Amino acid sequence: MKSDIRKVRNIGISAHIDSGKTTLTERILFYTKRIHAIHDVKGKDGVGATMDSMELEKERGITIASAATFCEWREHEINIIDTPGHVDFTIEVERSLRVLDGAVLVLCSVGGVQSQSITVDQQMKRYKVPCLAFINKCDRSGANPSRVIHQLKEKLGHNAVALQIPIGLEMHFEGVIDLIGMKALYFEGDNGENIREEAIPENLLAEAREKREELIDAASMFSDELMEAALEGKVTEEMLLTAVRNGTLTRELTPVLMGSAYKNKGVQPLLNAVTDFLPCPSDVENEAIDIDHDHASVMLSSDQGKPMVSFAFKLEDGQYGQLTYIRVYQGTLAKGDTIINIRTGKKVKVGRVVRMHANQMEEIQKIPAGYIGALFGIDCASGDTFAAPGVNMSMTSMYVPEPVISLAIAPKDHKSEINMSKALNRFSKEDPTFKTFVSEETGDTIISGMGELHLEVYIERMRREYSAEVITGAPRVAYRETITRKAEFNYTHKKQTGGSGQYGRVAGYIEPFSEGDFEFENKVTGGSIPTQYIPACEKGFRKCLVKGPKMEFPVTGVRIAINDGASHSVDSSDMAFQAAARGAFLEGYAKAGAIVLEPIMKVVVETPTEFQGPVMGSLNQRRGMIVGAQDEGHTCVIESQVPLAEMFGYSTVLRSLTQGKAQFTMEFSAYKQVPKGIEEELVKKAAENKKHVA
Repeated sequence: MKSDIRKVRNIGISAHIDSGKTTLTERILFYTKRIHAIHDVKGKDGVGATMDSMELEKERGITIASAATFCEWREHEINIIDTPGHVDFTIEVERSLRVLDGAVLVLCSVGGVQSQSITVDQQMKRYKVPCLAFINKCDRSGANPSRVIHQLKEKLGHNAVALQIPIGLEMHFEGVIDLIGMKALYFEGDNGENIREEAIPENLLAEAREKREELIDAASMFSDELMEAALEGKVTEEMLLTAVRNGTLTRELTPVLMGSAYKNKGVQPLLNAVTDFLPCPSDVENEAIDIDHDHASVMLSSDQGKPMVSFAFKLEDGQYGQLTYIRVYQGTLAKGDTIINIRTGKKVKVGRVVRMHANQMEEIQKIPAGYIGALFGIDCASGDTFAAPGVNMSMTSMYVPEPVISLAIAPKDHKSEINMSKALNRFSKEDPTFKTFVSEETGDTIISGMGELHLEVYIERMRREYSAEVITGAPRVAYRETITRKAEFNYTHKKQTGGSGQYGRVAGYIEPFSEGDFEFENKVTGGSIPTQYIPACEKGFRKCLVKGPKMEFPVTGVRIAINDGASHSVDSSDMAFQAAARGAFLEGYAKAGAIVLEPIMKVVVETPTEFQGPVMGSLNQRRGMIVGAQDEGHTCVIESQVPLAEMFGYSTVLRSLTQGKAQFTMEFSAYKQVPKGIEEELVKKAAENKKHVA
């Protein structure tokens, strides 16, 4: 590590499924001489890409866990995180973007801005990550980079501006024209490692000049010097580079590059752009919360001499114990240091410090501010802040979406039972979107996650990594309950059993609440319920929300206001008012028109146009509502909203309908009311389950 912070780049590579993120990372590692041979994602040689180190990833040809590596280019140190594209592993993208300073958004030149590109873009916005766009697969038939740039502006609202134009497209794709230096670049040699610079071909000169004018127009907004030079016709490369960098850092400009990672074209200019335009750690403002001073925001400085503050963003169980990926924001984390876990207050001594290259590691002495590394043998959870003794600051944690699907699992034998609990313990610690609990009613172990693929991968990992054979039950949907109208309650709780009894009366109303899960309002006047018992009333109501009276699903979207009541000088207590609140809730809820809600998913199917009819039919059969369909060349993109309960096993159905040519993505959209007929079936099922348990 050279420790010159101006020459450090922390970047993530993220995109829609199958846009070529891992292939691009493989080429970057090859050109920066980190690896000496290129292997493909679905390689025939059985090696697989460097960043997909998990056996499962190699078999399926998809990225499941984000992997970190580092390389050097033009005397800059680049830390890279390759992230998954599947929405089921969205937390991997979320936690990577949380600690990165810049990102490369990879787009397919045929598919353009796809549903998952939109999700990734929202995640970048959430953490204010500046990005470059790389239009990949320009060698595929149907490639159209200018349409993708248009979609970047229309669908994602980016101020996208091309830094290159392609020389030929589809099978005739030969190279790119660099609009900043106004030269043609051709990539030669066995793996495109030799770049030949030439004058721009005559037939493309007019287009190149026109596009360069557009680039200067867009960039001059971020540099007065460039604006003056443009008027005088004296624009230099340096001025353009500085202006584009200024625009990129403020997220007001998105430079677009193009190429084909698989055909080894256009990767080196992308690396140049990463060093030229993306921020170094000191360009980014990172905030922490000062716990001692009323949680005030504090700006962290990337000064290596200041007290250390770092953030653990990912955990992994390695062969030597827990591996904690960590990003240092301020100060230096060195071997032998004593650091404090802010969440638990525990002191920890740092034993081993390593740098990751996919699943290989390199021993190092320290991690300076602005770098990403990993620690061994430290017990912590994902999202913990570590700081030097005497510093009481916490980093803001990342956004974690709620799980939407559950499965019941049971071990096949006693040995599997022990291993299964080990595996569940570790997976739920590593992945905040993977939750596990034991059902009180049935005694089953339930696992919850972001989608079928997510749970499937974890069950497979239990079998391989822990030799825990498990049987899975039917998938369960995370239903909710709510109310549709306002209802009043007036409930008195009385119990006399000799000695002091229990007494409390609670009156008020319950009504639908659209802005959140629950709101409690105290409108009691004149002390009819003494102030000290109000929290007990709220606690009683909150306890009722866990299991709704209608179907025992969690209750959401209710506001409860209490405006009257009565107490007794001797018999009233916290217990009495909690019980009174419980009775009042049941009384009001019964009159408030309770309904069951189900999760509705946003499902986007990309299919060849000839299968459009059958695909739409299959979505309609599943109670789906088609929101829109767009023809994009030979493919059709169908956007719909479908209840999650109807989506199980859909991937198999879709494959057989479209000869395996279509793919779909699914993410949570909203909760909506379950139709009457289906609600009746749920009631029947619940009654049967109760009989079995009894």
